[in-house]
Amino acid sequence: MHNKTFVAAMVGLGLVALSACGSTQGQGKADAKTVTLVSHDSWAVSKSVLADFEKRSGYKVRVLKDGDAGQAVNKAILTKDNPQGDVLFGVDNTLLSRALDNGLFQPYTAKGLDKVGTPYQLDGAKHRVTPVDYGDICVNYDKAYFAEHHLTPPRSYADLAEPQYKNLLVTENAATASPGLGFLLGSAAQFGDKGWQDYWKKLKANGVKVVDGWEQAYYQEFSGSSEGRKAGGDRPLVVSYASSPPAEVIYAKKRPATAPTGVATGTCFRQIEFAGLLSNAKNPEGAKAFIDFLVSREFQEDMPLNMFVYPVVAGAKVPADFTKYGPAARHPETMAPGKIAANRDQWVRSWTSLVLK
Repeated sequence: MHNKTFVAAMVGLGLVALSACGSTQGQGKADAKTVTLVSHDSWAVSKSVLADFEKRSGYKVRVLKDGDAGQAVNKAILTKDNPQGDVLFGVDNTLLSRALDNGLFQPYTAKGLDKVGTPYQLDGAKHRVTPVDYGDICVNYDKAYFAEHHLTPPRSYADLAEPQYKNLLVTENAATASPGLGFLLGSAAQFGDKGWQDYWKKLKANGVKVVDGWEQAYYQEFSGSSEGRKAGGDRPLVVSYASSPPAEVIYAKKRPATAPTGVATGTCFRQIEFAGLLSNAKNPEGAKAFIDFLVSREFQEDMPLNMFVYPVVAGAKVPADFTKYGPAARHPETMAPGKIAANRDQWVRSWTSLVLK
């Protein structure tokens, strides 16, 4: 669990509280043969796969990591007239409308887009962004705790407000962390525009704990992760990802026969991540080639064990550990980007007033 790749992988979907280090790989002045990718801190790809793209395309890839997804998007908006790079990766459906409304991308129809499922193509026929991956924000539970206490794990959002789960749940701040925001949006989708507030009043009365980011929630407060146990975590329920259980298996010092954590599949909200050709990109042709690469089968099949997300291209193989220990939710909550855009800020303000004050 000390593996840095695991940390990056587990936060691959977004806004957790990481510092914006602005680190780069492949330093050098951009030119016609350099493609600059701007991404959140959790971008990852196998060296051999990236090298294969560079060899075939003739482009050298420079990576600029710009903090979490929210920071990366906001900085890209501020610099859109003179962008830092050519491609932005990591904008998700909770932030998509903000990026599109600010004219962040220019249209491009990627080669291979016809193999990407229609439910992931949230920008319709405009093709300002290209879907790359998806994942589910879900409540995870500590199997050992529930077995020891002869308690059935929760299955749904409503279950979490029941008395038997009092003081067991930790979640992230919806104003500062993507999992927390996704959990809020999922509850709004489940209980409606008005009903979600009553639901959160019940969760607060039931002892939900809120922390700033995913790392604190998962590694320090959650009893089910190996780091959580070392840190004295005492909350057996945490808002995390459907892909967290396979990561617990893959990165364990001694591989367990079964995952030590499970997923409450009725508490999931689906996130989709996109890449886009930045407006005023200095190397639009290189950017197009790189976006094509992101939806290639080679990259799509390499991606799950690097960023712990699922491929969007039909037929791309998912690692056996994913299907065994952390299958994607069958019926996750979803919400149209336009509705998120219309309500996100007000919902977060209302949530903050309800839960944190």
